[in-house]
Parts: sequence; structure tokens; C-alpha cells
Amino acid sequence: MSEIPMPTGANDDPGSATGHPDYRDGVVDLLGVVAYGELAAFGRLAEDAASAPTLPDQVMTAAMATRQFQHFERVRDHLWTFDVDVMDAMEPFHRAFDTYHAQAKAKSWLEALVSTFVGDGFAADFYREIAAYVDPATRELVLSVLTDERETDYIVGRVRQAIADEPAVGGRLALWGRRLVGEALTQAQRVAADRPALTGLLSGSVDRPGLDLAAIGRMLTRLVENHTLRMERLGLNS
Repeated sequence: MSEIPMPTGANDDPGSATGHPDYRDGVVDLLGVVAYGELAAFGRLAEDAASAPTLPDQVMTAAMATRQFQHFERVRDHLWTFDVDVMDAMEPFHRAFDTYHAQAKAKSWLEALVSTFVGDGFAADFYREIAAYVDPATRELVLSVLTDERETDYIVGRVRQAIADEPAVGGRLALWGRRLVGEALTQAQRVAADRPALTGLLSGSVDRPGLDLAAIGRMLTRLVENHTLRMERLGLNS
């Protein structure tokens, strides 16, 4: 969803790690969480389309939902190269995603747009950080399904127009954006605690270089900075 670039320092040749069981488990977890994220976004956007204020908005929101499902299908097909069913790969992430969406459920169509751009964007940044440490084919897939400039431009334009029409909307959406990231961080911590193979891709615990504590700190700084850029682009104060 975001235009934020991939972090530097990606490992272009995982080497012997690609055959390591922990590496495989980590990649399957990454693909599973991305697949469930795309599937959840599809369901949410399909529902949001019904509350869109105009027919063009309804069409665009429905189109966004369709693309999310297409992304899900691409991840599902890639998982088959690891002989893994997408349903099995997604299973560990149901609880975290469902809890997040239950606690951060949008109350309006505009809040739903901000959820897609800010909340999903924050998660996508984190997955891109992890994708820097997987094999090139998986990395390319993850990066491609997490980026869609058409949706970015549409959401930014629509939110900015709503704020221009009713300035008070900006304050409410800014509060909403901050809440989304707080909830996203909480759920990310739970996933990290439950899925050590996934976070092992970042830490380099699979017989190859990873991130030391200083690098992890810089990664977290990038995530926060990217969130601030998104809020600014929407015309909101983070």
C-alpha cells in the first residue's frame, strides 16, 4: 500500500540457509501472515464498499478489495512451491489479526480508508523489513503484493478532500491514525513472541547475517518515520 522503499542491507543470497528448517518455517510464516493480511483486507474493503458515500467511491473501494484478493491468490500459489497449503500457513495468525481488527474497527468510511493506508501500511513496512532477508523470489513477491500506487493516490486524495470540505474531520482522523499504530504495535509484539521462526529471519538465527540490537533500533525508527510520512501525506498530524 505504501511507496516507502525497501530497507538497505538486504541479503541477496541467503545461501545455505534456504535449506535450513528454521529458514523454511520463517518464510512460511512470512507468507502466511502476508496472505492473511491480504485476505482480511479483502473482506474489510468489500464490506466498506457498501458504505462508500458516492458511486465512484463504491467502485474504487470494491476494486481495492478485488486487488487484495488477487494478492492473496499470488501468495497462496507461491506457498505451494514450499509444499504448504495457504490455510495451514495462515492459521497461526487468525487470532492476532482478528483481535486487531476487533479493537480497531472503523466507524466510518473515511476511518476505513485511513485504516487501509496507515494501519495496513505500518504492517506492510514491517513485512518488507523481514523480506529483505529471504530468497529473491519470495522477496519480490512480498514487495509486489504490498505496493499499489493507485490505491495510495486515491486514498490520499480522498482523505485530503474530506478534510478540506470539513476541517474538523482532520482532528478525528489524526486521533484514529495514532490509535491504529498503537494497536498494530501491540499485535506485532504478540506475533513476534508466538512465532520465533518469523522474527528469526530478522535476527539472523538461521546461520546467516541478521540485525544486531543497533540495527533493530534503526528498523523501529524507520517504521515510526514511515508512519509519520503517511500521516503527513494524508494531511494529518501524527
